[in-house]
Amino acid sequence: MTPFGRTLCAMITPFTPAGALDLEGAGRLADRLVTRGCDGLVLSGTTGESPTTTDAEKAALITAVREAVGTRATIVAGVGTPDTAHTVTLAREAERAGADGLLVVAPYYSRPPQDAIEAHFLRVADSTGLPLALYDIPARTGTRIEPGTLLRLAEHPRIVAVKDCSYDFLAAQKLMSRTDLAYYAGCDEHNLALYAVGGAGCVSTVANVVPEHVRAVLDAFDAGETARAAHLQQRMTPLIEAVMSNGLPGTVTAKALLTTLGLPAGPLRPPLMPADRATTDGLRALHEDVTGVG
Repeated sequence: MTPFGRTLCAMITPFTPAGALDLEGAGRLADRLVTRGCDGLVLSGTTGESPTTTDAEKAALITAVREAVGTRATIVAGVGTPDTAHTVTLAREAERAGADGLLVVAPYYSRPPQDAIEAHFLRVADSTGLPLALYDIPARTGTRIEPGTLLRLAEHPRIVAVKDCSYDFLAAQKLMSRTDLAYYAGCDEHNLALYAVGGAGCVSTVANVVPEHVRAVLDAFDAGETARAAHLQQRMTPLIEAVMSNGLPGTVTAKALLTTLGLPAGPLRPPLMPADRATTDGLRALHEDVTGVG
């Protein structure tokens, strides 16, 4: 089951040189991503700098991207906050702006217990007619969505998917076998592995810069070319590591690389700071290794 598509990009949010929302650039980037293989876009996630964009900017971004891609790709709006009431407000605004689905992260910082997390998700699911993907990323939120909680939440008709950054591969497989939840790899190094055991696809930060290559891995697997799929995934591993695991947020590294490629990105909003020249040069070299394009 792939309720939101198979190859989703956790899209960065472009800003103008002055730091304002760049809606024209967002439309151009979204069109490029879809043309090159993404069938879904996740807006205003962590990679999209959601902590530093306003509610009005989030809604405007959905509208602009919808105008750019039409019905060629699904739009999943990140609406998760540590405040249930605020999350509900964002969910309703995303629905009005034209989103196809919602990405809702576990409430962070306050570290609520599991019954409170469950109640939070249920309230959001009941607030709109849109399907939800739950985002399990305990390294950032401080709280895991425990497997038992996910089992119960899976009974809600609009809770249909999980973006999995739990790094608990066994739990993911068990939940896939016991529920109809569509599991999306939220960590690029797991894209092929999770897909191979029944995952729905990926929500990829690296797809901002190599969308066609992220898709090619899944295409090869679907074609029965498992050795080729493994080779393509391995070929991207150095770039995945540099984008996602070099001590900088993926937002920083993705924007640095997009900028060097002349694509819409723009500055970061504080507290994030741009990558240094050595990091950017290294990213560009690894991008060339994957794409063969200098």
